[in-house]
Amino acid sequence: MIPAPTAAYVHIPFCRRRCYYCDFPISVVGDRQRGEALQAINPYVEVLCQEIATTPVAGPPLQTIFFGGGTPSLISPTQLHQILETLRQQFGWADSVEISMEMDPGTFTLCQLRAYLTAGVNRISLGAQAFQDHLLTGCGRSHTVTQIYESVDILHQAEVHNFSLDLISGLPQQTLDHWQTSLEQAVQLSPPHLSTYDLVLEPTTAFGKRYDPGVAPLPSDETAVQMYCCAAEVLPGAGYEHYEISNYAQPGYQCRHNLVYWVNGSYYGFGMGATSYVKGQRVSRPRTRAEYFLWVKSLIATEGKLDCPVDTATDRLLETLMLGLRLRQGLDLDRLQHQFGPDIVDQIVTCLHPFQCKGWVELLPSRCSPLCIRLTDPQGFLFSNRVLVALWQTLQPE
Repeated sequence: MIPAPTAAYVHIPFCRRRCYYCDFPISVVGDRQRGEALQAINPYVEVLCQEIATTPVAGPPLQTIFFGGGTPSLISPTQLHQILETLRQQFGWADSVEISMEMDPGTFTLCQLRAYLTAGVNRISLGAQAFQDHLLTGCGRSHTVTQIYESVDILHQAEVHNFSLDLISGLPQQTLDHWQTSLEQAVQLSPPHLSTYDLVLEPTTAFGKRYDPGVAPLPSDETAVQMYCCAAEVLPGAGYEHYEISNYAQPGYQCRHNLVYWVNGSYYGFGMGATSYVKGQRVSRPRTRAEYFLWVKSLIATEGKLDCPVDTATDRLLETLMLGLRLRQGLDLDRLQHQFGPDIVDQIVTCLHPFQCKGWVELLPSRCSPLCIRLTDPQGFLFSNRVLVALWQTLQPE
């Protein structure tokens, strides 16, 4: 049984410029005056709300909403309120709903933030990325280290208690000392949540065309491993639980929205380039504005009906393993057996036995069933791709 969706992702594609590592579907607005930029954003918001209002309700009221991008803090509080009100009218939301919004340093004021909070936002994800100005400039970021501190101060003035900082390791010219300093500076700001992402060289990005993995000025593979292990040591030592491969949280501050993805739950997706997973159908929207507008027009013409294939049991199994093994809590084998059968679980345990011997996988008693299986921290997380490839080869039919 595929669970009903209780989460919604909303893509806001606008950015001042494209970062050199970014492969997301975005629209660059440059350094226009705010009023001029908002005028350019208005047509997108209108079409986005049309998509939301046309989408059939497939579950109970929303438990989480996540505004990602792009740079969602480039939209106005009025535009945000319009989107949230459309979501509320179409789907409703729970009293305890988590509404997260990605924001970049230097893109919002105290007045603006307070208006976002009044509209319903109650969790902020701040894209700090690094605490060295030359690294920020080198990867195309439009903010400075000073603006990181100013933005966190604005969060404190607005009494935002639930916020996250994003950091990136493996940047060009970044050393292990730079990374350790960024971790220490982030901890001093006391965010309840921290995300630490390793740079991925997507082939269509500026970095992907310019650099090769592990070759200077990128950190070596050995240094990249040291950076990962450094975070896995420093952050738990400062009171953060390493609850997912790239994510750390103080008790009670895990990102509820992202947990929906990692347990392979269902969710709505809205906006340019967004993906939804509802009733076993994974649907990706077009990545350009013009194509997305045409797609929504077609959606309206069919009254929200999407003619897409439903994923197979094998699809769901592989997605469940790929996503669930990202979590430190691992996968409940009793639940896997209930979903996919005892033969599948036997294959999984047999496949993973060699990795247990290497110390990359643990088979442990869980709170809810006799056994759960998980990757070790940090070794198993570091070699997760090898583990997943082995599972793919074992479980993927010929």
